[in-house]
Order: sequence, then C-alpha cells, then structure tokens
Amino acid sequence: MPEPIIFAIPKGRILDEALPLLARVGIEPAADFFDKKSRALVFGTNQPHVSLIRVRAFDVATFVAHGAAQLGIVGSDVIDEFDYSELYAPVDLGIGHCRLSLAGPAGSAAPGAADFGGASHIRVATKYPATTRRWFEGQGIQAECIKLNGAMEIAPKLGLASHIVDLVSTGRTLVENALAEQTVISEVSARLIVNRAAFKLRSAEVPALVERFREAVSSPVGGN
Repeated sequence: MPEPIIFAIPKGRILDEALPLLARVGIEPAADFFDKKSRALVFGTNQPHVSLIRVRAFDVATFVAHGAAQLGIVGSDVIDEFDYSELYAPVDLGIGHCRLSLAGPAGSAAPGAADFGGASHIRVATKYPATTRRWFEGQGIQAECIKLNGAMEIAPKLGLASHIVDLVSTGRTLVENALAEQTVISEVSARLIVNRAAFKLRSAEVPALVERFREAVSSPVGGN
C-alpha cells in the first residue's frame, strides 16, 4: 500500500469555497472534519489514499514546499510572499477572490516617490513584508515593514506605521477605521499547489489529481 497523499487545506476564508470544489474532484472529508469540537488536524477522506490536513493559510505553502504535504490549496498572495522554488501552482481554482492593497489614512497621499513629496522611505504595517518591500522597491521607495498578523488597520491610528498592506474584499474594515484603499498591488485568487518532487516521484497519482482539479474548474457546475 503506497503512502497516503497529504492534501493541505487552509482554515479561514478559502475553506468554505474549497469544500464544494473538493467534492467535485471526488474528495469528501470524513465526518470528524466537520466536528467543531474536534481538535484533530489530520483527517481521512472517502479516498483511502488521500488524507487532509487543516492548517493556517500561510502554513499551507510551507507544508507543501517542504514535502510534508504533496498538494494544497492556498491564495496567490501567500505563494507570492514566500516564492518557494519547490512549489508548482498549475491551476487557478477561481475561488477566494480578493486583492492585496496599499491603504492609508483617508485623504493621505497615494504611493509613489513623487506623491510622497520625493520621500524615499516609508513605514508599512503588513503580514506580507517580502511582497511589500518588492512593490515599494519598484516605486523607488525603501519600505520599513512592521510585521503584524492581524489588526493592521489600527497601526496608522496608533503611529506604528503610516500605511498598511493587507487583503481587501469589500473595504468595509478600512472605511470603519478611517483608511482608504490607495493602490491594488495584486489581484488574489486561490491556487492548487503541488510539491515539485512529489509531482515527479508520484507520477501515477499526483498528476492525475491535478488534472481532475483542472477539469473541475473548467467544467460548469452540473455539467457533464
């Protein structure tokens, strides 16, 4: 019996959209996956050779890149932030849509060296320091990134940073904290990710799963 395929799925915003997609591929989690009292992190499925792990979105990429999981689902924001060479992202799943944006106090200057009055330095609160630095380098500005894992919106109000870079969906949280979205850094959607070594070494299983996801995304729901 071959070792099970470990599939990493994220907690949080993408999970609810990912479950119907998994079902279309033929993977259904065991009943304890849906038990809110369960503290388990590894779950069986209706496929004897496939197990699920449920971890934080940022950790999905790490588990797959290092080979602890063979496949996963994660937002393109996470893929861009880590830029792991071991990751292959063959399928845009068309779920988890949002955007990674720069925001600042309502009425403040938009990004760009000229707009900042020629400033060459900015302090930004973000969960995405690598992506943020790269983007600001393209604007000719050095970004000092203050890494936060949440509550980014209060950083400008408390003087921790002048701007934030974070995921935006409706923008309501920004407005309620007197911030305004200034520039979209990237459009975000969830991707199927694969460990490159597993794709080659488990060629009888992993590529077939990738193809099933590709077909599930390209075929309309309820289609033949």
